[in-house]
Amino acid sequence: MVTTLNKPSSLIHEIQLEKVGNWSLFKFSESLQLRMETLLEKKKADQLTPDEVAELDAIGELDRIFTHINAMLATQHADQ
Repeated sequence: MVTTLNKPSSLIHEIQLEKVGNWSLFKFSESLQLRMETLLEKKKADQLTPDEVAELDAIGELDRIFTHINAMLATQHADQ
């Protein structure tokens, strides 16, 4: 992934549903997961470009959204 990303919605094509037990969870595609890991490594080495900072921010925002939605789904499933 080389394009500059400004919004989490620009990553919509990288969203997957994965069946876990009796329910489905939102997850990143393998390519997006690898991109996030690459950017995090560059961040640790203080080597991110401004475009990469924006890209990592967008991926991080989407990750927080997925975490929240998946937690809500898990809670709802546990209450049933």
